[in-house]
Amino acid sequence: MDVIEITWWSLAGTSLLVLGLAVCTHLARMGVSRDLLIAAVRTVIQLALIGLVLETLFAFAALQWVVLMGVAMVLIAGREVMARQNRRLTGGWAFGIGTVSMFLSSFTVAAFALTVVIGPEPWYTPQYSIPLLGMMLGNTMTGIALGLDRLTDTAWQQRQVIEGRLMLGQSWSTAIGDIRRDAMRTGMIPTINAMAAAGVVSLPGMMTGQILAGTPPALAVKYQILVMFLITVGTGFGTVASVLIGARRLFDDRERLRLDRLSLPRKGA
Repeated sequence: MDVIEITWWSLAGTSLLVLGLAVCTHLARMGVSRDLLIAAVRTVIQLALIGLVLETLFAFAALQWVVLMGVAMVLIAGREVMARQNRRLTGGWAFGIGTVSMFLSSFTVAAFALTVVIGPEPWYTPQYSIPLLGMMLGNTMTGIALGLDRLTDTAWQQRQVIEGRLMLGQSWSTAIGDIRRDAMRTGMIPTINAMAAAGVVSLPGMMTGQILAGTPPALAVKYQILVMFLITVGTGFGTVASVLIGARRLFDDRERLRLDRLSLPRKGA
């Protein structure tokens, strides 16, 4: 079945709906109209550029270019993780923790899926590796950002409780244990909810895209199940690792709470 072509004029018509939403949010004084319009413009520009990059990448299909693309995606995702936190760790730790956690979890799980489950030849075939890694990073990025944001914000709000526990002789790990667990749970909840609602409340994006492209629904379902399991594993391990490292960073070698290692909250937060 041929895919129906969508013209740029059709997309321009759709953009009017976004503009209408921005006007409504402005009239309601919600304070998000500017961010909404900027995000819409970024979406068009970024996706148009990545379309050109992917066409070139698919044409060459060389390992070094695939790796370079993957590294660039991880670094950009690490920047987004840092930007989404209200109180972030200073000294490059906010960027470093998010980036390393995503690299270890997303790259490992994606490599496993490509070499063991899907098995394209070669294993780094861009048609499979880049979309899979992109979905992994997008969801893992959200989980890590939510987890770290919850960790640092709650630690700041409950600093007296934590210090009181330390004065009673508890270790740093015990003193912040419940906050750490809550942060991990916060980072994983969106992914768990997405799995629970898949096929009942919503049709996931990858499955919908494949069906629109003419893929048999049964095969699209298999790919979607695979991707959702991989995303869940990558997000879970990435969130756990980032929160563990972030929680340790909040204490020094003498197990003192070091909230001076957190930046001031973002303006407007």
